[in-house]
Amino acid sequence: MDASAQNPIASETAARLVLDWYDRNARRLAWRAPPGSPPPDAYRVWLSEVMLQQTTTAVVTPYFERFTARWPRVEELAAAGDSEVMAAWAGLGYYARARNLLACARAVAARGSGFPRTEGELRALPGLGAYTAAAVAAIAFGQRAVVVDGNVERVVARLFAVAEPMPAAKRTLRELADAITPQDRAGDFAQGMMDIGAGVCTPRSPRCEVCPLAGPCRARAEGDPARLPVKAAKPPRPERKGRAWWITRMGPAGREVLLVRRPARGLLGGMATLPDDGWSASHDGQGAPPLAGPWAPCGNVSHVFTHFSLALEVMLYSGRNSPNICALDGEWWPVSRIAEAGLPTLFVRAAQRALAFGGETD
Repeated sequence: MDASAQNPIASETAARLVLDWYDRNARRLAWRAPPGSPPPDAYRVWLSEVMLQQTTTAVVTPYFERFTARWPRVEELAAAGDSEVMAAWAGLGYYARARNLLACARAVAARGSGFPRTEGELRALPGLGAYTAAAVAAIAFGQRAVVVDGNVERVVARLFAVAEPMPAAKRTLRELADAITPQDRAGDFAQGMMDIGAGVCTPRSPRCEVCPLAGPCRARAEGDPARLPVKAAKPPRPERKGRAWWITRMGPAGREVLLVRRPARGLLGGMATLPDDGWSASHDGQGAPPLAGPWAPCGNVSHVFTHFSLALEVMLYSGRNSPNICALDGEWWPVSRIAEAGLPTLFVRAAQRALAFGGETD
């Protein structure tokens, strides 16, 4: 599609409308520099963009603040241990991001000169896709780059009334975003478009009365902007079943629970969890418990992953200390400090279920 043929508004006019609005209405975010200020450090831009993938600003903000307080520079993050970073990431979800985060931090530290400045060089770093590379190039380094996330796609789809269903429309939407991205202040323009999408041109009930692009917006002129972008029907999400095993023993300093470390690659890769029966995205769990019973069911916890949902039954070992328990592979963690173990959300809920059932006592 020829973007210029679709363009109802001159690129200079679109940029001016967005930037004027952004100068007055920019969100204050922990990783952002106010309009007109020197750009933020590339490390902070990159870290925030990785965290914000499929996650809201409200959820990300405390994680970002903890990460930057603990590891203020990319070199310090690069020097951190895998398990240390995975534990700090626990609860943020999409754990492949944390593995990519470490790989990228170590690649940047190895360069010895910080993050590269151009979009192409940024794309060569581990785990940096087109969106993140463009965002860092534009926001941190003032490069002209076309930054297109879900919010920007929605604004552009409505501005140009793109009726082609997603995800096939992504290429068209990027071309149209390119057509209105200015040469100067591309980073502020991108953040302005994101803010318009987040707070004005929202998925439902868009606030057209306060939108800076309301005048030239084709979807508004057609009377139903909320219908765009057109979403493709999602296939049904498979439902899986599994079990998690809560096993405790009396250690030198009090009661301890058995944790295991998942393989570095794959679902929840590198995370500390309770032992489970081998459930996955492709099949129910069917594995035997780590030791013979007695076992007591504590109830179920549920969790929705990207491609499947899981009903996890929590099973509590109700026997006494024995040589078989002491021989189990894993790490014995103090039950009183389970909140510090860095468990992913699913296993936090499983631990809470076991503790509510009496999993801290003999």
